[in-house]
Amino acid sequence: KGMVRGIVTTRGDELGCDECFEQVDRFAEMALAGKDAAAALPLVQDHLNRCSGCREEFEALLDALRTVST
Repeated sequence: KGMVRGIVTTRGDELGCDECFEQVDRFAEMALAGKDAAAALPLVQDHLNRCSGCREEFEALLDALRTVST
């Protein structure tokens, strides 16, 4: 079911993991700065919503950036 749902909801302009990884640092910095990262980089947000691996990497990056900034 999950695979079928992924195929049906696939967008022509969505990012792959490599493209998401290239932008996730900017996305994280914007989120930590209180900016609307999802509005600025909607394709990254969409990918993070769909890909648990990239979402885990993003959350780890956020944790690391929070640690460095305190």
